[in-house]
Amino acid sequence: MNVTEEIRARLQAAFDPRELEVVDDSERHRGHAGYQEGGQSHFNVRIRAAAFAGQSRVARHRAVHAALGDIVARIHALALDIGD
Repeated sequence: MNVTEEIRARLQAAFDPRELEVVDDSERHRGHAGYQEGGQSHFNVRIRAAAFAGQSRVARHRAVHAALGDIVARIHALALDIGD
Protein backbone atom coordinates (compact mmCIF):
# COMPACT_ATOMS: atom_id res chain seq x y z
CA MET A 1 0.00 0.00 0.00
CA ASN A 2 1.44 3.41 -0.91
CA VAL A 3 1.30 6.45 1.36
CA THR A 4 -1.70 7.97 -0.46
CA GLU A 5 -3.70 4.78 0.13
CA GLU A 6 -2.55 4.59 3.77
CA ILE A 7 -3.68 8.16 4.42
CA ARG A 8 -7.04 7.51 2.78
CA ALA A 9 -7.59 4.24 4.69
CA ARG A 10 -6.70 5.69 8.10
CA LEU A 11 -8.84 8.79 7.68
CA GLN A 12 -11.77 6.73 6.39
CA ALA A 13 -11.54 4.41 9.38
CA ALA A 14 -11.15 7.19 11.94
CA PHE A 15 -13.78 9.68 10.72
CA ASP A 16 -16.14 7.97 8.26
CA PRO A 17 -16.09 11.16 6.16
CA ARG A 18 -18.77 12.09 3.66
CA GLU A 19 -16.03 13.67 1.54
CA LEU A 20 -12.37 12.65 1.38
CA GLU A 21 -9.81 13.65 -1.20
CA VAL A 22 -6.13 12.77 -0.84
CA VAL A 23 -3.82 14.22 -3.49
CA ASP A 24 -0.12 13.41 -3.84
CA ASP A 25 1.22 16.85 -4.77
CA SER A 26 4.88 15.82 -4.67
CA GLU A 27 5.68 16.43 -8.33
CA ARG A 28 4.94 20.14 -7.93
CA HIS A 29 7.75 20.24 -5.35
CA ARG A 30 10.47 18.64 -7.48
CA GLY A 31 13.77 20.28 -6.57
CA HIS A 32 12.47 21.61 -3.25
CA ALA A 33 13.29 20.43 0.24
CA GLY A 34 11.77 17.10 1.16
CA TYR A 35 11.07 15.98 -2.41
CA GLN A 36 11.80 12.34 -3.03
CA GLU A 37 11.93 10.59 -6.37
CA GLY A 38 8.69 8.72 -6.97
CA GLY A 39 6.59 11.15 -4.97
CA GLN A 40 4.71 10.28 -1.78
CA SER A 41 6.25 13.21 0.12
CA HIS A 42 3.81 16.14 -0.22
CA PHE A 43 0.04 15.75 0.25
CA ASN A 44 -3.14 17.81 0.12
CA VAL A 45 -6.10 16.40 2.06
CA ARG A 46 -9.68 17.66 1.93
CA ILE A 47 -11.96 15.97 4.44
CA ARG A 48 -15.51 16.64 5.58
CA ALA A 49 -16.94 14.64 8.47
CA ALA A 50 -19.55 15.06 11.17
CA ALA A 51 -16.86 14.07 13.69
CA PHE A 52 -15.36 17.56 13.34
CA ALA A 53 -18.55 19.45 14.24
CA GLY A 54 -17.97 21.93 17.05
CA GLN A 55 -14.19 21.44 17.06
CA SER A 56 -11.72 24.28 16.68
CA ARG A 57 -9.34 24.32 13.73
CA VAL A 58 -6.50 23.23 16.02
CA ALA A 59 -8.54 20.34 17.46
CA ARG A 60 -9.42 19.15 13.94
CA HIS A 61 -5.78 19.20 12.87
CA ARG A 62 -4.73 17.35 16.00
CA ALA A 63 -7.38 14.69 15.38
CA VAL A 64 -6.20 14.14 11.81
CA HIS A 65 -2.55 13.97 12.87
CA ALA A 66 -3.45 11.47 15.60
CA ALA A 67 -5.35 9.31 13.10
CA LEU A 68 -2.41 9.35 10.69
CA GLY A 69 0.08 8.43 13.42
CA ASP A 70 3.50 7.45 12.08
CA ILE A 71 2.64 8.56 8.54
CA VAL A 72 3.16 12.20 9.55
CA ALA A 73 6.81 11.50 10.39
CA ARG A 74 7.38 9.76 7.03
CA ILE A 75 6.22 12.62 4.80
CA HIS A 76 7.52 16.13 4.26
CA ALA A 77 4.33 18.19 3.89
CA LEU A 78 0.64 17.79 4.66
CA ALA A 79 -1.85 20.52 3.75
CA LEU A 80 -5.23 20.04 5.44
CA ASP A 81 -8.64 21.41 4.48
CA ILE A 82 -10.94 20.13 7.24
CA GLY A 83 -14.65 20.77 7.63
CA ASP A 84 -17.72 19.29 9.27
